[in-house]
Order: sequence, then C-alpha cells, then structure tokens
Amino acid sequence: MIRRLKQMLIKEFLQLLRDPRMRAVVFLVPVFQMLVFAFALTTDVTDIDTAVLDLDNSAASRELLSAFTASGYFEVVRYAHSPTELTNLLDRGAVRATIHFPAGFERELLAGRTPQVQVLADGTDSNSTSIIFGYANLIIANFINDKLANELGARLGSPAPASVDFETRAWYNANLESKFFFVPALIAVMVLVISMILTSVAIVREKEVGTIEQVMVTPISRFEFILGKTIPFAIVGYIVMTMQLILALLVFGIRVEGSWLLLYLLTGIYLLGNLGLALLISVSAQTQQQAVLTAFLFMMPCVLLSGFIFPIDNMPELIQYATLLNPVRWYIEILRGVVIKGVGASVLWPAIIGQSLLAVGFILLAAWRFRKTLV
Repeated sequence: MIRRLKQMLIKEFLQLLRDPRMRAVVFLVPVFQMLVFAFALTTDVTDIDTAVLDLDNSAASRELLSAFTASGYFEVVRYAHSPTELTNLLDRGAVRATIHFPAGFERELLAGRTPQVQVLADGTDSNSTSIIFGYANLIIANFINDKLANELGARLGSPAPASVDFETRAWYNANLESKFFFVPALIAVMVLVISMILTSVAIVREKEVGTIEQVMVTPISRFEFILGKTIPFAIVGYIVMTMQLILALLVFGIRVEGSWLLLYLLTGIYLLGNLGLALLISVSAQTQQQAVLTAFLFMMPCVLLSGFIFPIDNMPELIQYATLLNPVRWYIEILRGVVIKGVGASVLWPAIIGQSLLAVGFILLAAWRFRKTLV
C-alpha cells in the first residue's frame, strides 16, 4: 500500500507543479490576494469629512469642535452658514457628517442645563454611520465630563457636579482595529479557495485527458486513490497557510497568541474537510469547467455564512443551523481563538468536533462516490 501511495503522490506533485504558471497561481496569487483584501476589508472609520455650522461661535463650541478634530476621526473640510447648506452638502456627498452648534450653546451649558448639539451622518452606509455616532457620543461625553464640568464648577464657586466615571476596555483587540477581525478569517478563505479549486478538478481532469483508465487497471484501492489525491493538496494548503501567517506577522503585526502545534493540527482537519468536499465535487463532475463552477457554487455560501463578515448570531435561526455544516465557520472560530485570543482545545472543543465530523464525512462520501469504472 505504501509503495502504491508513494507513486500516486509523485504523480500528483509532478502534475501540479510542472507548469510554472500553475506554481505562480498556487503560491503567489494567495499572497497577493491576502495583501489586497486585508488592506481593503476594513471597518475602521477615520478621516471623516465633516461640515460644521457654528451659530453660537463661543469658546465652548470652539473647544468642543477642537475635541472632535483632535480625536483623529473627524476632519473639518467645510464651514457652513445655514442648516440648508449642511443638508445640501450631505445630499451631494461632499461630506459624510455634519456638526451643528445652535445659538446659545455655551449659555445653556453654563446655566447647568443640557445644551444641544446636532450630528448628522450619511446613512447610506449604516455600519459607518453607527460608528460615526459612537465616536461623536464618546467625544461629547468625555468633553463635558472632563473639561466643561470642572470649568462650570470653578465659575460657580462650587465643586463640579457629580459625574459618572466609566471605563471601557476591549479584550484581545484594545484599539478595535479591524485587521484583527479580518486577517485571520482571510487565511481561512484563501485556504478554502486554493484547496477547493485545485482539488475539484483533480479527478475530472484524469477523465478528460484519459489517464483515469490507467489508474483503473492498477491494483490501487478507492481509499488509496482518494488519499493520493488529497495529501498533495493538503501539503500545498499548509504551505499557503504558513505563507499567509508569516505575511500577517510581518505586514500587519498579528502574532499567534496560542499554540502553533494546535493550530497546525486543526488546520489539517480543516484541509481534509475542504479536500473531501472538493473530491466529492470532482468525482461527480464530467468536465473541469463543471467542477470549477460547482466549487464556486459551494464556496460563496461557505464564505458568506461563516461569520467572516456577518455575525452568525444575527442570521435567521434556520440559517444558523445550516452553518453547522460549513467547515469555514468552524475554522474561523479556531483561527480567531488560537491566533487572537490564545485559547486552547478546552475552549475550542465544539469547533474541533464540528470540524472533525465534517472532514470525516466528506472524505468517506468522496471515497464512496468514486468507482473504479468508466461508468
């Protein structure tokens, strides 16, 4: 068995790597895509083009506006002269947010009443808008709490009014940088694409070029044939995953906080599941084009229903159950757990079990579907 499997592996590696263009596609394209997608996919909202209407024109309104600009999130690009002008700027997309200080802002503040400040934002991008409002609320709250409250107490000759002293802290990602959310998940997606596309055409290519008959007359078993088709692409998947981890460290400063050994062991299970699904597609397809299109048909829902971009908890309950059959969903949980949180198998055991069951199921289905026959 070992000798037959060895010959099968040599054949697969020669067939995979003999074309220089294929080597570039396998090893260079995932690195390029990792760089492009990691920089492009971000939920960080900075340098928000902002228009300001200051009808109060007081020291307090100017100080609060300075707090907005000093935060690094808001960049004042226009000063309006009327509410209508603010509306027109938003309509034309010239700015993403507006700040309106009404007349009497400082007077209301010093009188101990609640002053009004209006912040408008372009709601066509709901995610960015909610982040903008969060920034604005925090800036205003900190400004009043830390500065104006004490100044008011000094002017009135009495202690500053009591205020709530609260502290927030984000674990695992102190600065809430989106790269810690997207980059590990991108590794899962890139490995999925490489393993699915390459493997889905592995058997059907043999059918098209006529070499499948040569395999059929050998004493190799169905299981040995499936292993021979799986192991080379698993090794390629490991190489691609390692290159991307190195890239994540060197370019984005993302370190593996947990166990490298655990990460590589669980990556092997993920790869086996992907390769089993791809081989299942390959043994069922009649042409390479059909295999590739079918692979893309599976990859799209695998990515969208994995928690890569959209939280699974926000999906309808029926869809949440469907994600249990998605290997990408489990591997993204594993990647974020090991790479970002640094947790171990005692925490990740549900994902490990789900990933393992899918891998075993897909491999067995692919072996069962393969027949050493032309029919």
